[in-house]
Amino acid sequence: MIFCVEDDESIRSLELYTLQSAGIEARGFADGDSFLAALRTQKPKLVLLDVMLPGKSGVELLRQMKASGETCEIPVIMATARGSEYDKIQSLDLGADDYLVKPFGMMEMVSRVKAVLRRCQPRQSQGILAAGGLTVDLAEHTVMADGRRIALTYKEFELLRLFLSYPGVAFTRERLMDCVWGGEYSGETRTVDMHIRTLRQKLGSYGAMIETIRGVGYRLEKGL
Repeated sequence: MIFCVEDDESIRSLELYTLQSAGIEARGFADGDSFLAALRTQKPKLVLLDVMLPGKSGVELLRQMKASGETCEIPVIMATARGSEYDKIQSLDLGADDYLVKPFGMMEMVSRVKAVLRRCQPRQSQGILAAGGLTVDLAEHTVMADGRRIALTYKEFELLRLFLSYPGVAFTRERLMDCVWGGEYSGETRTVDMHIRTLRQKLGSYGAMIETIRGVGYRLEKGL
């Protein structure tokens, strides 16, 4: 299911028709309030989100999604106005997976949607995450390193799951706090550093896979 958030009825109808014609289920929303209400009862595979909306803007809605542990991993494609470079940069910085510049062709939209779904589907559907001899079983909530079971706290497990789901992606401390601790957590970002340190220690030699990106945050070494 794809959620299309677009206040222009003619554009929204065309988006829905095109996606459904391509065999992709889709629902449309004219504003942020109806979108957020639906999000509480159904989690889409992807959100196509217009920046310019009545009430809460698309950027505000994106920020709210990425601040919630329940929705931070839902892929988002932003629809931005031509020439609005700031909206594109801001959206990508907040965690958007791609963007479309208006006016865009419907076939381009379908192509972008399918491309993002291909990139993100393994992250969301795979029951086992692995890197080298390190294995995380999401269903059993267990971590194994070279056949040896490692006991992690809930937050440590969620950090490792996030890194293994997005190898090579750099996460700021603020983004890690949003996804693991939740947007309402008011603690300091050094909490992230403390959990990363203990996670590395527990992982032994595999702890070196979690790289520190100076001035940014952390990432899992890609290509393992």
